[in-house]
Amino acid sequence: MKTIEIKGSFRKELGKKSSKEIRKTGNVPCVIYGKEKNIHFYAHENSFKNLVYTPEAHLVKLSIEDKEYKAVLKDMQFHPVKDNILHADFIEIFDNKPVVINIPIKVSGDSVGVIAGGKLSIKRRSLKVKGLAKDLPEALPIDITNLKIHEGVKVGELSFDKVELLDPKKSMVLTIATSRVAQKTDEEVLAETAAATAAAATATAGTTAVPETPAAK
Repeated sequence: MKTIEIKGSFRKELGKKSSKEIRKTGNVPCVIYGKEKNIHFYAHENSFKNLVYTPEAHLVKLSIEDKEYKAVLKDMQFHPVKDNILHADFIEIFDNKPVVINIPIKVSGDSVGVIAGGKLSIKRRSLKVKGLAKDLPEALPIDITNLKIHEGVKVGELSFDKVELLDPKKSMVLTIATSRVAQKTDEEVLAETAAATAAAATATAGTTAVPETPAAK
């Protein structure tokens, strides 16, 4: 897994007022949840581009003044309207201790079900894994080449070297669903045909000439 470096500065003051001032200067208030204590700092919002706007997972080297920390992103809060980053949470990691992190899946292959008219439906964009930092992949590859319509992949059917999947084994990761047209049952088709026939009959009856009744003498 690749590592992204983010440079920042320690926060001298905490609280909402301080956080507001930090954001005014284009910086993001952050915290590292460490083994012994939590570390509060801030970094410029541009530093997060390669971490947030990417489909891959990354380790993070946080260079805060004269200190360095290895971490993974835990959570990030965004402004509901402007969509800029409001706050970022990190978890400190260590080379000899497993870390828990969400890693995105990466689908490959041309499914025989999709080729036959089905549609790929992804239920989980990422999976929770546990492993040493050096063993964590940037993405979890899933080959769907042999999947037919109505078939799918569950968490319990997947395995990856040196990492443990933590999501429930019965959870569906992706499926090959039928298209909307193919999903119609025989009963639905018959009902639509009957309705069309009735409509046609009504239209025909409406245009048929009715013989005039002879006027009474």
